[in-house]
Amino acid sequence: MNTKFLIGAAAFPAALVLSGPAVAAPVAEAAAPVADAVGGGTAYIFNTLLFLIGGFLVMWMAAGFAMLEAGLVRAKNTSTQCLKNIGLYSIAGLMFWAVGYNIAYPGFAEGALGLFGIGGTTYGMQSAGEADLEKGYSVASDWFFQMVFCATTASIVSGTLAERIKIVPFFMFVTVLTAVIYPVVVSWEWGEGYLDSVWGFSDFAGSTLVHSTGGWAALVGAIILGPRLGRYGPNGQINVFPGTNIPLATLGTFILWLGWFGFNGASQLAMGTVGDVSDVSKIFVNTNMAACGGVVVAIIATQLRYGKADVTMALNGALAGLVAITAEPLAPTVGQSVLIGGIGGLLPVIFVPLLDKLKIDDVVGAIPVHLVAGIWGTLIVAWTGDATLVGQLVGVLLTMVWVSAASAIVWLLLKITIGIRPSEEIELAGLDIHETGVEAYPGLANQA
Repeated sequence: MNTKFLIGAAAFPAALVLSGPAVAAPVAEAAAPVADAVGGGTAYIFNTLLFLIGGFLVMWMAAGFAMLEAGLVRAKNTSTQCLKNIGLYSIAGLMFWAVGYNIAYPGFAEGALGLFGIGGTTYGMQSAGEADLEKGYSVASDWFFQMVFCATTASIVSGTLAERIKIVPFFMFVTVLTAVIYPVVVSWEWGEGYLDSVWGFSDFAGSTLVHSTGGWAALVGAIILGPRLGRYGPNGQINVFPGTNIPLATLGTFILWLGWFGFNGASQLAMGTVGDVSDVSKIFVNTNMAACGGVVVAIIATQLRYGKADVTMALNGALAGLVAITAEPLAPTVGQSVLIGGIGGLLPVIFVPLLDKLKIDDVVGAIPVHLVAGIWGTLIVAWTGDATLVGQLVGVLLTMVWVSAASAIVWLLLKITIGIRPSEEIELAGLDIHETGVEAYPGLANQA
C-alpha cells in the first residue's frame, strides 16, 4: 500500500502539467474583439475600484499576520505581537507617504542606470473633485494599493523576531525598512529601474520585491538578535515552545489567503476592459489553487516524515504556496499553479528543521515561507512567464545583497546604541508585562 501511495504521489506533479489547464488560456486573447467595449470614465471607475478593493484586501492581511503571530507565540508575549502589528502598519503608512513612494517611483530618466532616485513631492493625492483621466485611474487609489504592500513587507519581519525583541528598536527598524530599504527594491522593477530596464526581471506581485525583501530583513535580524532563551540546548537539543492558540493562527492564515486575492488580483493594475477583468479572474483561480497545492503537499510531507500531519506546517504550506505563485499568477495553467504552490508548500517542511540546526530561531516560519518560497516563485517565472533565468537570478541576488547589507547596518547600529533585546529576566517573564503592560490572557501570562 505504501509503495503504491508513493508511486502515485510521485506521478501526481507530472499529471498536473500534462493535463493542461482546467481554465482556458488567457481570455484576453479570445475576447480581443470586445476588449475595448468599456472605456472613458467607466474604465477609470473600474480601474480605481480594482486598486481600492485590492488595497483593502491587502490591508486586511495585516489582521491575518497579527492573528497568525498571536496564535503561534506564547501567551506571555501575545499583546506585544498585536502592538507590533498595528504599529508597523501605521509606521509603514506614514513613511511610504513621506519618503518611500517617491523613492519607489522616482521617474528614472531615459538611459539612467536606475539604481536609486528620488521623485518630486507627489504624495498620490488629488484635490477634491479632481480626476486624472489620462492615467486611467485615481492616483490616490494607486498610492493606497502600493502602501499596503509596503506594510506587508514589515509584517514578515515581526513574526520571525517574536518573543525576544524590544518594541522601540523594532519600530525604528521598520521606519527605515519602509522608508528606504523596501522602496529601493521596488524602484528597480515596478519603478522601471535597473532590474526592469537592464535584465528584464519580472515579479508580477512581489515574490521577491515584497516577500523576499521581508525575508532577508528577518533573517539578518534573527542572526544578529539570536534565539529565544532556552530554545536550543546542548548537544543539538531543540526545545519546542508551543503556540498559545492554534485556532487563532488558523484564522490568521485564512485571512491572509483571502487578502492574497487582492494582493495578486489587483496587481493586474487594470479592470477597464473585458480582457483585464478576465485575467483578474484567472489570477484568482491560480492563486487559490497554488495555496491548495501547498497545503496538501505539506500535510503529505509531514505525515511521511513524522508519522503525523503537522497543522502549523499545513498553515505555512498554504502561505508558501501563495508566496510562490505571486511572482507570476497569470501565465501558468492551473496544473502548473498547483505544482508551483505544492513545491512551495514543501519548502517549510525542509527549511524549518534546517534553520533549527543552524540555531536560527524563526518563531512563525516566515523565513522559509516568504524568503525561500519567494526565491522559488521568482526563479520559476523563467518557465511559466516571459523572463530569463539569468535575469530572475540577478534580481534575487541583487535584492539579497542590498536588503541584507542595509538591514545588517541598521540592526547593528540599534544593537550598539539602544540595544535590541530585553534582559533575560524580562524575556523569561514575558514581554507583555514590561513592553505593553497589558496581558492578552490574564492568569496565563507566565505560561512557559
